[in-house]
Amino acid sequence: MTSAWVAGLPLIAGAVVLARVVTRRGRSGLYILAAIGAVLMIGAVVLLVAALSAGPAGAAVAVGAAKSAAAASGTSSSSAALLGAAIAVAGSTIGAGIAVAYAGAAALAAMSERSELFGRAMVIVGLAEGIAIYGLIIGILLIGKA
Repeated sequence: MTSAWVAGLPLIAGAVVLARVVTRRGRSGLYILAAIGAVLMIGAVVLLVAALSAGPAGAAVAVGAAKSAAAASGTSSSSAALLGAAIAVAGSTIGAGIAVAYAGAAALAAMSERSELFGRAMVIVGLAEGIAIYGLIIGILLIGKA
């Protein structure tokens, strides 16, 4: 587990350096950012092709054909459910964050002019938060299916 954190440290340091380069160099920094993004995209595609071309045959050699076939059939549906739960929770949380940002800013601006709008403004912000709760419920249901 700690090796994953250690492997991720250069990525974090690279992101910090990249952010500084982009903010200091202006337009040329954006070109550097685009080039790094293109290199990362090409690397991701290469890894995807390597993973898809290896297929289950590589696992069958290491573990045994019968054992990996039984494990693959059981884990494919549960991994799809877990992936769907992650997408549901992440998407709804990001959407709720954006909604609360705009609704909260507008509510704060309205309350600064007329303080009696507090109740109405908090209802609107609460409705925006409901999006995250719906995503969390869908995520819990999908995890229950896994």
